[in-house]
Amino acid sequence: MLPEDRLHQIVQRFQFVEAKMSSAPPDEIPALGREYAELRPVVAEIEGWRRLRDEIAEAEAMLADPEMRALAEDELPRLRERLPEVEQALRVALLPKDAADARPAILEIRPGTGGEEAALFAGDLLRMYDRYAAAKGWRFQLISLTETELGGVKEATARIEGEGVFARLKFESGVHRVQRVPETEAGGRIHTSAATVAVLPEAEEVEIDIPAQDIRIDTMRSSGAGGQHVNTTDSAVRITHLPTGIVVTSSEKSQHQNRATAMAVLRARLYDMERQKADEDRAASRKAQVGTGDRSERIRTYNFPQGRMTDHRINLTLYRLDAIMEGDLDEVIAALVAADQAARLAELEG
Repeated sequence: MLPEDRLHQIVQRFQFVEAKMSSAPPDEIPALGREYAELRPVVAEIEGWRRLRDEIAEAEAMLADPEMRALAEDELPRLRERLPEVEQALRVALLPKDAADARPAILEIRPGTGGEEAALFAGDLLRMYDRYAAAKGWRFQLISLTETELGGVKEATARIEGEGVFARLKFESGVHRVQRVPETEAGGRIHTSAATVAVLPEAEEVEIDIPAQDIRIDTMRSSGAGGQHVNTTDSAVRITHLPTGIVVTSSEKSQHQNRATAMAVLRARLYDMERQKADEDRAASRKAQVGTGDRSERIRTYNFPQGRMTDHRINLTLYRLDAIMEGDLDEVIAALVAADQAARLAELEG
């Protein structure tokens, strides 16, 4: 059974937020807007469920009327058949939200085992996420990029902003493995290499306070070898967080912007560490969920000779690797989101 009291409270809160938005002071509008956007789809599911239940009750009442009985007998099976699907959609909408789901994300990509081939694959992943962001209408901003001589990626950091960015990208964290014949391989042998992807929710300043004495800021010369992602500047900034040893860099045109961007990345890293610790404290419950958030977990294999992508967490295999590498990630991400929802529902109802 769905909790009627809770549904009533949600609808009341939505109506309160909706009414308050028209008269709230400007500084309260952003928070109200976020809450409104979060509650609106839940309320739509509640209204749809209530409407269907009312239609079923009306059709059942019509059974007692000889003139309407035939119509009711024809309509009831169709209405009752829809009920489990509508109830399931409502249960999913009522699942506790990850507070970070609506935030921009910091994307970090680094090559793993495999030398230059791993660096080239890291570059392929960077392009894949760039194209996916473009297809979703998101803003993809490269913060820092270090390339190899052959055009691979030693390290890349990007900020992605748009609707539902972290909610859709958070399952991308982990080790991505590639199997293909490198261009430098004369014998045609398939090599296996890997790259690590980390997707971190952007943190707000009020959440992560970084005392000035905890950081060291270095300004350095930075130049790239060309290409659309590479900026040449004399004002690259490197920030070292002394308590943890975390180092972040930003190499945009403006030194002031570099410092602000690097601090945003550092806050995201520290915020992610706090989230990881909280997740570890709930480790028993997380075992049922999609992945563990462990950066060392192998999550996916891209097999180029077979044109295959396999996500090992949900045993999903798709034979359209070319499209996926061009940024067509919706099918796999939708499957990961659905699997996570199913696991969390089972956990709540178990």
